[in-house]
Amino acid sequence: MASVRQFVVPVVDEALILKYDQPGPRYTSYPTAPLFTDRFTADDLLAEVSASDASPQPPPLSLYFHLPFCESVCFFCGCNVTFTSDRSRPVGYTEILIREMDMVVPRIRRDRPVAQLHWGGGTPTFFSPPQLEALFAAIRERFDFADEAEIGIEIDPRETTPEHFDVLARCRFNRLSMGVQDFDPRVQRAVNRIQPEDLTRNTIQTARDKGFTSISVDLIYGLPFQTEATFAKTLEAILRLDPDRIALFNFAYLPKQIRHQKAIEAAALPSPREKLAILRRAIADFTAAGYRFIGMDHFAKPDDPMCLAQDAGTLYRNFQGYTTHAGCDLFAFGVSAISSVGRAYAQNNKDSRQYAAAVGAGNLATCRGLRMTDEDILRREVIMRLMCDFALDMPALGSRFGIDFARHFAPCLEALRPLEADGLISVSGGRIRVSPTGRLLIRNICMAFDEHLPNTSAQFSRTV
Repeated sequence: MASVRQFVVPVVDEALILKYDQPGPRYTSYPTAPLFTDRFTADDLLAEVSASDASPQPPPLSLYFHLPFCESVCFFCGCNVTFTSDRSRPVGYTEILIREMDMVVPRIRRDRPVAQLHWGGGTPTFFSPPQLEALFAAIRERFDFADEAEIGIEIDPRETTPEHFDVLARCRFNRLSMGVQDFDPRVQRAVNRIQPEDLTRNTIQTARDKGFTSISVDLIYGLPFQTEATFAKTLEAILRLDPDRIALFNFAYLPKQIRHQKAIEAAALPSPREKLAILRRAIADFTAAGYRFIGMDHFAKPDDPMCLAQDAGTLYRNFQGYTTHAGCDLFAFGVSAISSVGRAYAQNNKDSRQYAAAVGAGNLATCRGLRMTDEDILRREVIMRLMCDFALDMPALGSRFGIDFARHFAPCLEALRPLEADGLISVSGGRIRVSPTGRLLIRNICMAFDEHLPNTSAQFSRTV
């Protein structure tokens, strides 16, 4: 168990940050999703499920359900979304999710409790309250939940009513995240998401009144027309709302891959220097208000389970970002959803019609995936610990995997030398330690251990 650490606010050195500002993976998985192949099939996934079930102590379960519907498009969005005004769509989609569960659940040992459930989107609260309750009832009929299970949902305040909260309270949801992005009216108009502060405040208060124990808000820097001065007002508003966690994401502007992002003019985006000024101001304001900079893009109150997990060395990353539930098998349902079971990743079809057709025909919708090699598992652990602990005990990890770490990773350690010279890390006494400033560039540090990256042609968002 890691000891409780003292955290130092990172120095946002403009020249240094710009030097390392380049495209790179976010490492919500390793190997990353662009490495998935269509040679991986549903049979491969089911083989991993059987292997995991057969282990002496199979891990608990984490469940993810992708609920893809949104009534309107937010131009910044990079999620797999179905834009529709048809409020009956969730009924048919729930039927498909139930069919998908019914093909998977019989393969899983019944004594494996659900430690975590998350509904993402899209906009899960596009579903009406009765539709959400019906979906939750179907899940509870098929899985056994741990008494202290984390049950979370992403909501849109513009689509969430008091009746939604009544249902979520009855279903024992206890964690909630919501997008805010920016409260500045000009920015909101530019990204087609009008969400006043009063609406957001009322939604958060209702969630607290209904017993939610953790509330997280998402912000994005790098959106059109943002400046340090305008974003400072958003930061003030967020601190008035007093969320438990804050995510501050770098806008991934990929108009060639995400068609609706073409509605955002590149000329309206803040310059790299202005983005850094925004980031610097956000880190300063949040840490001054008592939030801990978890690393990369997350902040949390010191008594939040995320901080406690980081202190204990049990913080983890999955496809939803940082999580306190390490060691679970993640079963994901719905269009485009990605499971992580045993040694495998498996992704459902991204096309909603093809996904529905596969499940309707009695087949799992797995369209691609990957089975990790021993080397992948080793490197995943290196990257995971760096991303979550911002430190790595090289001899201990080498002993655990039966390797001489320094010899095995000699080229990687050599690649880290320039980062060490720039003060992003220190390497001594058998440990790699990430500096406070290095936390901002942790993706760059992890890229040194990614043996697949040189052969990946995928476009990634910029690291800062």
